[in-house]
Amino acid sequence: MNHTVTPERIMQIGMGFWASKTLLSAVELGLFTTLGHEELSAAQLGEQLCIHPRAGDDFLDALVSLGLLDRTGNGDGARYRNTNETGLFLDKHSPAYMGGILEMANARLYGFWGNLTEALRTGRPQNEAKIGGDFFGALYNDEARLGAFLAGMQGLQFGNHSALLEKVDLSGAATFCDVGGANGALCALVAQRYPQLHATTFDLPAVGDFARRHAEAMGVANRVTVVDGDFFVDKFPQADVIVLGNVLHDWDEEGKQALIDKAYDALNAGGRLIAIENVIDDDRRHNTFGLLMSLNMLIELEGGFDYTGAQFDRWCSNAGFELTEIVPLAGPGSAAIAYK
Repeated sequence: MNHTVTPERIMQIGMGFWASKTLLSAVELGLFTTLGHEELSAAQLGEQLCIHPRAGDDFLDALVSLGLLDRTGNGDGARYRNTNETGLFLDKHSPAYMGGILEMANARLYGFWGNLTEALRTGRPQNEAKIGGDFFGALYNDEARLGAFLAGMQGLQFGNHSALLEKVDLSGAATFCDVGGANGALCALVAQRYPQLHATTFDLPAVGDFARRHAEAMGVANRVTVVDGDFFVDKFPQADVIVLGNVLHDWDEEGKQALIDKAYDALNAGGRLIAIENVIDDDRRHNTFGLLMSLNMLIELEGGFDYTGAQFDRWCSNAGFELTEIVPLAGPGSAAIAYK
């Protein structure tokens, strides 16, 4: 049997930035929020979003073709609306809005990734640090930007947090601590799900007020404690379950081991460490997003990288944990769990 070899997949990947930037620009323009639950014409959207008439039809229909908008009708009678996905995750009025992380990708990462070749050759970050800047330092000093960033991260982790609560039974735990807990979204969800459990979110002082307000809004402020601290300087709060969500991949191997060691010391007997990450498969062939995220750590940080389940197991064994397992969550995300 003859199999025709075509360059279609190569071209799709090679020119993939076309689709990426089309989505990022749609988020930047507020297209999905403008649509909300409405159906609007190209002319109406063009007027509201200041899109030139020459660009409107191609821009909107490209988003239809990408599965990011739905359309009824053709030509002048066409009306556009959000898909279930974009309405849930990209409308700023949705509690699951994750556009903040895409806004950051558009404003920062899209340009920095243009220097990937240099990063591959030098092993050095290509972000603000390259010219002496500090993105995260500036972010933590701007309350409005920090709030938008934390909301974006909450939306990004919504699927993983929901899957974690469905797949991992926490009914035997009395205390729970999210180290690097940001705005406390996971602690609030856990406290809602398990009335017997007291949760602690542990992070830098700049995010403490966001976490307190979130716990109040979720009706669990009486069972969520916000503790300010630096996880490399201060001891972790003692708990039955400790979570490190998208934390370990920020650090080199020495930093990862240090955090896992601290988690082991802070866990009660029989406790669990849960690392939520895009854990790479041990064969390093299948979790494309995890591998690309690791390249993003190369762009962003001095020593960060994503890791496999086998690497996690080795670090946890070094710390004294008895065994580990990987529980798939949403999409490329997983919970890497270590048992004390």
